[in-house]
Amino acid sequence: MAVQDPRTIVATHDVVNQARPLEDYNPFASDASLCEGIVREGAAWAEPELMAFGEMTGRPDVIRLGFQANQYPPVLKTHDRFGHRIDEAEFHPAYHELMKIGVAHGVHAGPWRDPRPGAHVARVAKHYLLTQVEAGVGCPLTMTFAVVPALRLQPEVAAEWEPRVTSLEYDPRMVPAPDKTGCLMGMAMTEKQGGSDVRANTTLAVAAGAEGPGQEYRLTGHKWFCSAPMCDAFLTLAQTDRGLSCFIVPRWLPDGARNVFRIQRIKDKLGNRSNASSEIEYFNTYARMVGEDGRGVPTIIEMVNHTRLDCIVGSASIMRQAVAQATHHAQYRKAFGKLLKDQPLMQNVLADLALESEAATAVMLRIARSYDAPAADAREKAFSRIATAVTKYYVTKRAPHMIYEALECHGGPGYVEESIMPRLYREAPLSSIWEGSGNVMCLDVLRAMAKEPDALPAFLDELEAASGKHPDYDAHLAKLKNELTRTSDMERAARRIVEHMALALQASVLLHHAPQAVSETFCRARLAGDHGNEYGTLPTDAPCVTLIERATPLSG
Repeated sequence: MAVQDPRTIVATHDVVNQARPLEDYNPFASDASLCEGIVREGAAWAEPELMAFGEMTGRPDVIRLGFQANQYPPVLKTHDRFGHRIDEAEFHPAYHELMKIGVAHGVHAGPWRDPRPGAHVARVAKHYLLTQVEAGVGCPLTMTFAVVPALRLQPEVAAEWEPRVTSLEYDPRMVPAPDKTGCLMGMAMTEKQGGSDVRANTTLAVAAGAEGPGQEYRLTGHKWFCSAPMCDAFLTLAQTDRGLSCFIVPRWLPDGARNVFRIQRIKDKLGNRSNASSEIEYFNTYARMVGEDGRGVPTIIEMVNHTRLDCIVGSASIMRQAVAQATHHAQYRKAFGKLLKDQPLMQNVLADLALESEAATAVMLRIARSYDAPAADAREKAFSRIATAVTKYYVTKRAPHMIYEALECHGGPGYVEESIMPRLYREAPLSSIWEGSGNVMCLDVLRAMAKEPDALPAFLDELEAASGKHPDYDAHLAKLKNELTRTSDMERAARRIVEHMALALQASVLLHHAPQAVSETFCRARLAGDHGNEYGTLPTDAPCVTLIERATPLSG
């Protein structure tokens, strides 16, 4: 048999017409909305630190950590090799490296360590950048951050735990908290029979001696969702004779023995797979009461409000990463004779996605500023209360469809696991479900209107400040006011009303601060209805190239 001359063999394995991986870039410097937003919302002082943080989170080795943490998810170890019950989650080293980055840069504690103006805005920006690498570390970082206001309601507990949870040292060892250089905090509220209706919880708390705030109790019950079971302590809810109360449950007893904290299983979840959400059981478990007896929900809501802000951040972050991936891909991929970025129909899709992402990022930063307001600023605090719930509802709802459309921009290569897009898509529904699903958030908005008389006026004041800047905005605002005053069945109409509130808030921020190409297009497409049911249906004269250029990452 004749041997073929190698020079005549046609190569079949050359890879052509593919974008290189999006890495070796700075996701902070490449994000116009983020860069502009931190300055206007009071965190200009953090720009050098954020620039350095962005450079790190765009490095190939750091991006790879996110892939590894998902490829090797946590494993439950209920017993050690000698048969002792240990109830520990074992993580891949990549997860620990990402946690170390987050803790070292104060994603879990920045505003508590250095409560200067703009501290919450700067922290949100870091969280937004780190989540683009991997969202699974967000849960323990968020829980640890959000627990501080609740702990401060019980000063002696805060004095013990706040220095631990605000340390910049990541210490993953499962040892008693006094022996660690830094601690993390989780939360366990949801039960099998209750879901979001936590007042239906059946976990019982019995006083070990004296009753009341700061005292020791023993808990027995089953929590169906425990966030981050590898943490060192947890805020949880249980029933006393006076009603539902808040407690802190440490993993170790004061004498150095293990507390009873039985991890029944690690949840097999749709997304957020690198994080070990779990189902746990308390059985005569040691705890201390935090806040007033029978006032558990008002106590823990101090934590929930901050975690809801991070739900907004989480969705805005992965939306931004999805747009970055799609616009980057379009810079290199050719079809039908020219690059995707130069094709009018693809330009409409990418511009529409960029518009959605920019609106989410801008409103995220505006709400973060409200958390920086001093306690005496009653108006800003009232605005924060209602704006967080409104935006948490809407932005988290927009993420799944938007990210799917960004995935489709890649075609088949975006559907495979080597791409980050499937991970982003699986992650997308989480923030809408976490800390109150859609209906719960809408009811919370109605509750704020009814029980906090300053909340709605503060929100409307914010919207009124943008009046006169665009006719479509003015018409939308007038319609919204009419709905708020004349709707007879507010609960049945709650989703519609909250959606209109969210769109008005996004538009107001963009009208104040974004380039005209952004704000004008947003008002026409999102408020005036010059838009179809799918992304890529902006008006034909929309400034698509300008919108895309603002969203395209600068990769080297």
